[in-house]
Amino acid sequence: MQTYRPRRSVLYIPASNDRALAKLATLACDAVIIDLEDAVPPADKVAVREKLAGILTERPNRRCEMIVRVNALGTEWGIDDVLAAAKGEADGILLSKVVTPREVLEAGDLLDDNFAPDTVKLWAMVETPKALLNIGALAELGRDPASQFTCFVAGTNDLVKETGVLATPDRRYLMPWLMQLVLAARAGGLDVLDGVFNDFRDADGFARECVEAAAMGFDGKSLIHPAQIEAANRAFAPAPEALAQARAVKAAFGLPENAGKGVIALDGKMVERLHLAQAEKLLAKAAAIGA
Repeated sequence: MQTYRPRRSVLYIPASNDRALAKLATLACDAVIIDLEDAVPPADKVAVREKLAGILTERPNRRCEMIVRVNALGTEWGIDDVLAAAKGEADGILLSKVVTPREVLEAGDLLDDNFAPDTVKLWAMVETPKALLNIGALAELGRDPASQFTCFVAGTNDLVKETGVLATPDRRYLMPWLMQLVLAARAGGLDVLDGVFNDFRDADGFARECVEAAAMGFDGKSLIHPAQIEAANRAFAPAPEALAQARAVKAAFGLPENAGKGVIALDGKMVERLHLAQAEKLLAKAAAIGA
């Protein structure tokens, strides 16, 4: 079984924000995204990229993943951003403005041509109507065993801007696209992260959106402020009741009389082997986060 990497809480940090970067070792998030794109003005992009090697070298000695969001490959900065992130052995490279599988394949070729380690994975922002229309083809890349592509990130603010839909607190107009994104990710064996919640002072609203996103099937949420980490970690962690049920399913299938059976009865309910696979995945997730 593939090692589970928790991505419940994934915090954006501008690569230009030295104060925020200095606090990395104290953060309880599962991953950070060092942002070279939206958070950095064009005039500063080259200078900020040159800081990346030091940022990655001084990464905290903990399980927190270090992801670098790069400028789109079609811009004057994109290719050099990818190469700098690969040279610094970031855990992942988040590709912005992805539209078709071509951008992911080109980034993969860049990594291969420059002998980047296999540990450097590719993530993709889904933030445009064209990306949503191509989401099935993008997700299909994850089915290739040799692919370094592992994760989708919803760019909800950009989707609102590009489509003109009304951004309501319940996200009713975004919901069909978010569910489409989850479905595609599961078909491709990819992780998928929900978009950001813009008002970091509204703790209750953020917590509700996290619970909703977890129920929709997202693996975690992208964050804009450290104050959001705890609520995200809580919402996307396995519930105690679900863990108890998973342990019971695993124990039941482990009984000698159930060896080789595809279906068994447990507490008056039919349980199949697919439920065992779900239980084992949930228990692996709990072990990874210490739940």
